Amino acid sequence: MSPAVVVLLLFAGVSETAGRILPLVARRPGMSRTFVAGLLLPAGLIEGVVFALWPLTAWTLAELVLSSPPPGTGLVWTPSLVAPLVLAAVLAFPLLGPLLHFLLFVGVGAGLVGPLAAASGLDWWSAAGCCAVAGTGLGLAVEAVRRLVVRISATAARESIA
Repeated sequence: MSPAVVVLLLFAGVSETAGRILPLVARRPGMSRTFVAGLLLPAGLIEGVVFALWPLTAWTLAELVLSSPPPGTGLVWTPSLVAPLVLAAVLAFPLLGPLLHFLLFVGVGAGLVGPLAAASGLDWWSAAGCCAVAGTGLGLAVEAVRRLVVRISATAARESIA
């Protein structure tokens, strides 16, 4: 993975995280900026890693679908593939439209289908299924972790008040 792709993935991760954290901060005006920055950077790094795992997970699913190992070496992000992901992450802010954000992620997934089909030898629909399952699975895993962190944070906050 080139350094430009790594920077783009990290930017997408931080942008996606900002779109999720900043509305919470707006509802809680007493939060310190250092605490918010402390949340934003690690969470952005995690989001960037999850984005980086999307093609790898789709490739792994493609290997499971095929009876013999695919002839290619794998699917990786390229600057042209990751640019729409960065745009989708920038539009993660709820005020700019969750539906548009979702449609852009579907577009990014569709952009991964062609290279996955070409590299693995799968037909387009099978590759689309692998990309969709990989993206949905990673998204659900991240959402479960987010909800767990919020639940733990809320419990800790209640205990400190009492």
